[in-house]
Amino acid sequence: MSATERLEILLLDAGADWVLYLLGALLFVALVIFVERLLEYRAARVDVHALAKRIDALLSSDARDQAIEELSRSRSVAASVAKAGLRLAYRGIEASKSAMQSAAALERSRLQRHLSYLGTIGSNAPFVGLFGTVVGIIHAFDELGQVDPTQAASQLASQSVMLAVGEALVATAVGILVAIPSIAAYNFLQRRVSAIIAQTEVLANLVLAYLSPTAEPGTAPAPEPKEETAP
Repeated sequence: MSATERLEILLLDAGADWVLYLLGALLFVALVIFVERLLEYRAARVDVHALAKRIDALLSSDARDQAIEELSRSRSVAASVAKAGLRLAYRGIEASKSAMQSAAALERSRLQRHLSYLGTIGSNAPFVGLFGTVVGIIHAFDELGQVDPTQAASQLASQSVMLAVGEALVATAVGILVAIPSIAAYNFLQRRVSAIIAQTEVLANLVLAYLSPTAEPGTAPAPEPKEETAP
C-alpha cells in the first residue's frame, strides 16, 4: 500500500467532523479576544480635552508634581505617555520626548496584544474549511468508487454520496462564516488602537510646549524696549 493510499484511509477514517469542531473553537476564541480587547480599550480611553485643560492649568502655574499626580489618576494611554514625559522633564526636552516615544511604543504593544491571533484566525479559517471540503470530496469519490458500474445511473447518486458532498459544502460555509466576523473584528480593533494612540499626541505636544526653552512655564514674556525720543 502506497503512502497516498494510507493517507486516504486515514482521512476517510477521521472524516470532516473534527474540522467543524475546530472551526467552532476558533470562532469562540475570536469572540473572547474581541470582547477582552474591547473592554481593555474602553478603559484606555479618556476625555482628552478635559484632561488637557486640567494639565494645561497646572503646567501654566509650574505645578509639575501636581500634573504628574493628576495624570496618575487616569488609566488612559494618553495620561501614561504624558506622565512619562513629565517625569523626565528635569533632563530636558529631548529626554522628555524620548521618554514619551518609548511609553507610546509600549502602550501600542500592549493594545495590540492578541490582535495577531484574531487576524490569523480570520485569514486561515477559510483554508481550514477548505480542508474539510477536500476530505468530504475524497469521501464522496470513495463512495462512488465502491458502486457497481453495472448499476443504473440513478443508483450512483446514493444517499451516502450526497451526504459526503453536503458535508464538504458545510465545511466551506462554516470556514467563511468564521473568517468574515474575525476579519471585521480585527479591522475594527485596529482602528480603535489608532484612535487611542492619536489621543496621546494632544497631551504629548502640550508637555513639550511647556518644556520648550522659548516658553518656560510660569514666566512672562520680556517687555519690549522703549524707543528713545530725541530731546
